[in-house]
Amino acid sequence: MSLSSTFAFTVHRREPELVAPSDPTPREIKKLSDIDDQEGHRFQVPGLIFYKNNPSMEGKDPVGVIREGLAKTLVYFYPFAGRIMEGDNRKLMVNCNGKGVLFVEADANIKVEQLGDNILPPCPFLEEFLHDVPGSGGTIGCPLLLFQVTRFTCGGFALGIRFNHTMADGYGVMQFLNTMTEFSKGACEPPIHPVWQREQFLNARSPPRITCTHNEFEQITHNKSSTDIMDSDKSIRTAVFFTPKDIQALRNQVLSENFGRCTRFDLITACLWKCRTIALNPADPDEMVRISVATGARGKPGMLDIPTGYYGNVFTYPAAVTKAGTLCKSPLSYAVHLVQNAKAQLSSEYIQSVADLMVIKKRPKYTTNWIFIVSDITRVGLDTVDFGWGNPVYGGVPWAAPVISFYSNFKNSNGEDGVVVPICLPPLTVEKFQYELKKMTSESVEDLALDYY
Repeated sequence: MSLSSTFAFTVHRREPELVAPSDPTPREIKKLSDIDDQEGHRFQVPGLIFYKNNPSMEGKDPVGVIREGLAKTLVYFYPFAGRIMEGDNRKLMVNCNGKGVLFVEADANIKVEQLGDNILPPCPFLEEFLHDVPGSGGTIGCPLLLFQVTRFTCGGFALGIRFNHTMADGYGVMQFLNTMTEFSKGACEPPIHPVWQREQFLNARSPPRITCTHNEFEQITHNKSSTDIMDSDKSIRTAVFFTPKDIQALRNQVLSENFGRCTRFDLITACLWKCRTIALNPADPDEMVRISVATGARGKPGMLDIPTGYYGNVFTYPAAVTKAGTLCKSPLSYAVHLVQNAKAQLSSEYIQSVADLMVIKKRPKYTTNWIFIVSDITRVGLDTVDFGWGNPVYGGVPWAAPVISFYSNFKNSNGEDGVVVPICLPPLTVEKFQYELKKMTSESVEDLALDYY
């Protein structure tokens, strides 16, 4: 069942409130790491999770259950209840003042089933299920978390989440949410106790020194950059759902080229990057284009010895570079090879070099010139967050930035487990992008999920 984005319903929201820790917490100043507070992390990341009714939870109010679990969780993750401040050299730190996080209670006059595929990214109802409370969307002095719980008439509900990326990465946020779910089910302690220790891990060396090549931070002036083309005010947010059949079609191409082992992520990323570049059609075929892969270091052999429970940012996004004309004309295996090269750059030294670069170059943002940044959150677990109502129908990031896309899990109406990827494109490039995807996956145009708003 699928409905258009013009489908009308009403969401009644109560006034936003601040939820503080349920018990007293320390009042102190805590510095973020030099990986945390880079310019590229100074934004709020939204998430949407949808739940169906569960008869076994009859009489339970998801608003009350989640609000109580949140207050208990903030006792252990108390920096989230504080506010960020900026010091010398743009260094970010948290004033742990216990002010609390934003919480919105809401009701929608609709059943969750009636939303159909509109629960998927790019969700046309993001504002309804995750209201942008005025004055809350910045980094300095703003609440670090925003929750909205929206009840549906069927007994299901939506949980909207927004977090400040300087405080945590996807795994850190999942640790927070898993603690909430355990408290909501009656636990007295977190399943994993949170660890701060930002002053010990992922900070610049003394003296700082850049020892690796960082294509993702290379600032180059172009006569006409992708920044102009990817104007966020004009771009269209759309999404593609990759079925197992699509993935196999991509894999067959690579196998026919006698390419070695590659993952589902490699194939999807190479496909999207190549199709996107062809659609954007750089005027100069010698224009350098980049694929940047958000790559985490947790639990990887030979990486930094990050303690269990550390919920700060433990990833970088190394980039591979090539000429636009070469990427567009080469077989898919060429793009796959570059994606693998980007991922292979990750090492303890690479992460340390990024931290040093942040201090030396005063925390620059990643380059926006002809770059495509991808983040795979299919293993993070947003689709498994269970407050007692069971696993969600869908859980993921409902949004794409002009140069950033997130990968989420979804099971379609045919029961196929696939990957849904939101993406931003200029209006005049959408049909070309669609055409290139059709060729590459051997699917019909109608099978490609393109929903505009």
